[in-house]
Amino acid sequence: MNDPSGFVPPPYPYDRLDRLVPLAKALAGGIVDLSIGTPCDPPTAEVLFALGHSDSERGYPASIGGEPLRAAIRGWLHRRFDVDVPLTQLAACVGTKEFVATTPHYLRLRTPARDTVLYPAVSYPTYEMGATLAGCRAVPVPAAADGGIDLSAIDPADAARALLLWVNSPSNPTGALSDLAAAAAWGRAHGVPVFSDECYVEFTWDGPASTILHSGLDGVVAVHSLSKRSNLAGVRVGFYAGDAELVNYLKEVRKHVGMMVPGPAQAAGVAALADDVHVGLQRDRYRHRLERLAHVLSVWSGLDVPMPAGSFYLWFDAHDGWQFAERLAREGGALVSPGDFYGAGGAHNVRAAVVQPDDRIELVATRLGVQ
Repeated sequence: MNDPSGFVPPPYPYDRLDRLVPLAKALAGGIVDLSIGTPCDPPTAEVLFALGHSDSERGYPASIGGEPLRAAIRGWLHRRFDVDVPLTQLAACVGTKEFVATTPHYLRLRTPARDTVLYPAVSYPTYEMGATLAGCRAVPVPAAADGGIDLSAIDPADAARALLLWVNSPSNPTGALSDLAAAAAWGRAHGVPVFSDECYVEFTWDGPASTILHSGLDGVVAVHSLSKRSNLAGVRVGFYAGDAELVNYLKEVRKHVGMMVPGPAQAAGVAALADDVHVGLQRDRYRHRLERLAHVLSVWSGLDVPMPAGSFYLWFDAHDGWQFAERLAREGGALVSPGDFYGAGGAHNVRAAVVQPDDRIELVATRLGVQ
């Protein structure tokens, strides 16, 4: 028999939206799904060509990423952020969700005396779930007044037990920006590795894009993905870069697990990282959609729907996230995410992902009677 005290997976957050789907589908034109951050725009022709013509399907790819991919990653980091990361201090991952979910387990093996994962209190659910799957304590860190992580709120007892601190800037779901230099300094002062999830960095609206690697490589790891910047969520190409000891440890562990980005996906990643033009075009699309949907929702609801500092999400106080989501599904045929998906502190909020084409967003506007 199964041990009744064993781990029972909780409902996957987005599965909880199933009851709202028929409400949205009932409207003419069907559902407009703004819940999950799944890109809708096409990858470039060069990326698709590379994906289909790499002739790399038969062999096992290197789990750290082949040299062409790692060189492309290194070149992009230097070109985009003016940071120089040796090839030995970066590696590929199969998208970044698996990296977020599995890293606490691997670090617990490395440092069994530590058992705590620190993460933003309102955040991507996988930070907490990764801690849970590793048998660790998941300790949320409150937000500062500016929306970033409040490092001063971390209990010294928790810091002493911490395997790692996650930061996420721009944030999913809030779009807030964190002081990454301060996070790096805190981690070094407390002997806690800081992992910086920077998957939305290309969609930084307030000020220049930033990486934790600007503060040096020691004690920090930056995590990036091509899913958002290059519309490649289905191809699963991500990477991590930073501290030599941390990166090399994870590279060696992950070899034994068989975490390998497929060869064709690596070829697509090389093509995507070599091209900055398509990212600029995607930025323009998301900026326009954010502005348009923020206007539509604020006029219809009477709520303040602010533009984010970064990311392609609108995050706003709806007083009751589930009540707002149900009303929008009934009247606008749009599916959005209640804020409690991202932690108890988000219960009053809603997250809307602008990952539908302009004509679908205009369909929601028409249904809601907003010009």
